[in-house]
Parts: sequence; C-alpha cells; structure tokens
Amino acid sequence: MTESEIRASEPAADRLWIPGGTFRMGSERFYPEERPVHEVTVAGFWMDRYAVTNEMFTRFVEATGYLTVAERPLNPEDYPGAPPENLVPGALVFQRTLGPVNLGNYANWWAWIPGTSWRHPRGPSSSLAGMERHPVVHLAYEDAAAYAQWAGMELPSEAEWEFAARGGLDGCEFTWGDEHFPGGTMPANTWQGEFPWENLLLDGFEGACPVGSFPPNGYGLYDMAGNVWEWTSDWYVQRHADEVTAACCGPAVNPRILSPEKSYDPGQPKVRIPRKVVKGGSHLCAPNYCLRYRPAARQPQMIDTGMSHIGFRCITRVAAPA
Repeated sequence: MTESEIRASEPAADRLWIPGGTFRMGSERFYPEERPVHEVTVAGFWMDRYAVTNEMFTRFVEATGYLTVAERPLNPEDYPGAPPENLVPGALVFQRTLGPVNLGNYANWWAWIPGTSWRHPRGPSSSLAGMERHPVVHLAYEDAAAYAQWAGMELPSEAEWEFAARGGLDGCEFTWGDEHFPGGTMPANTWQGEFPWENLLLDGFEGACPVGSFPPNGYGLYDMAGNVWEWTSDWYVQRHADEVTAACCGPAVNPRILSPEKSYDPGQPKVRIPRKVVKGGSHLCAPNYCLRYRPAARQPQMIDTGMSHIGFRCITRVAAPA
C-alpha cells in the first residue's frame, strides 16, 4: 500500500495525515531536559486536528459509563503523609495569586479541591455549560488511554507528538517559527505578564480556550502550543537522547521509552508513582516561569494526576507501505 492509498483509506473528519520524516528532536537553548538535539525518524500517522474536547469525552462517558480517576476514592497507601482531607475524589485547580510569590513552591498557586473533575473543572459548583468545545481536563493518563482505546486510536509517542507539533519547521523554536510574537500577534493561548499573579490577557483568554481559537501549524493541527499540555505514551526520563539507540545506518526510528523504572520522581522517594511525558505547554506557561509552549519542551506528569491544564489528543498508526 502506497502512502497515497493509506491517506485515501482514512476518513478525513477531524483527523489529519502527518507524513512522517526525519527531524531534530529537542533543543539546546532552553531547559536541560530538552538536551541534546538528536535526529529521529517517525513514520506517517493520522492525528486529531484538535485536542479531545468536553463534547467528545461526554460521548465516550455516555457510551461506556466510564468513571475517571478524579471521580474515584483514593488509596491512602499510595499517598504516604497526605492529609486525610485530601484523600477524597477531587483534583488540582489553578488559583491566581494576589501578588508575586516564591516560584519554587507550586503549592502557592495549585489547590486540591474535592469534587473537582472533568465534569466540574473549576470546582464542585462549576459545570461544562458553554465549554463544550474546550479541551477536556482533569484526566489521569489511564483516562486518556481509555478514551483512545474506545475511539480505536492511540496516544502518540513523544517523538511523534514533537514531529507533528513542528509542522514541518524543523529546528524552529515555536510551532509557528522563531519569532516569539510575530508581528506583535499572540499565536497561542499562553500567559502574558508575571506568572502567577499578573495575566495581561493579550491573547484574549483567561484560562483554557475553545480548541481552534488560534491559527494551526504547518500540518493544520491546532493548539500544539499553549492552551493545555497533552499526554504522550512515553515514560519520562531526564534526557531522552540518552535512552535512544540509533539504527545501524541512520537516525533512531520513533524511539520509545517503554519502562517506567527511570520515571519516578527522585525528589519524592516515598511516592512510587511513575510519570509520563506531557508536551506543548499550556495557558499557564509564561516566559518568567515556564517557557514551554515549544515543540521541544517536555515535562513529567504522574500518571494518576490530572490537572486543570492537561488534556490530550489521539493518533492512528498505519502499517508500513508494502
């Protein structure tokens, strides 16, 4: 089967064909976990044009009766030392501070709010009214994986996600090029001002926004920078390139981190919860704190924890052309 035949065999809908190729993964110019730059090859795949929305996730839940991790009771043995009042269904919600705070302590702006879930994203009294086209949030990794399986799709590897996010602009800083704010425009939903207290709202949004509110990248994918972080299927390691075994005659082909053993947080040795890679940054990313709304940026996320700025999108891999 040729690539054109593969493309013709898949309904277009809200999925786009990402042609695959070789690219320079990572960056030398920002955070240590992005280094070193290394060549990687990925095969072509189909990818959701948008992050999965509340509307789409609602259809999944109505069809299956699925209950997300944030809606289930917590096991105290998994969270040694956690206050009993936190061991109830709920999630972490961002709360803007009144002024500058210590950026080394995320507890200054994240609060555990019982009753929060994808259905109630801002707390138990909130709802999804008017947010049908917003990306679904507060999903743990297994929630995203369950949706993908139901949809007959998969979650992308870190390499597939980064290749797609670049949109053909190999080596560029952002999904749209190298200029931070081209022509003075805001090309993504990010934080303008001093995080976590001063949001100038130059992009017009407080918090997440409906998918597709900003221009797509070169492959036609929306929101591959900012809005919400997105789950990938790879376990987090501090230096991705160190775990890659190159092919005998060229770049590594879609290298996967398949073992959770190196993903645990060394800063919390008593908490044995593995971490996956999330990509893309979010509406909370600001240059003074987290300039990670870039294709090369990467961050670890414990698989049991959804938050108000993490979502996902799916892919469909196809067999190699005969």
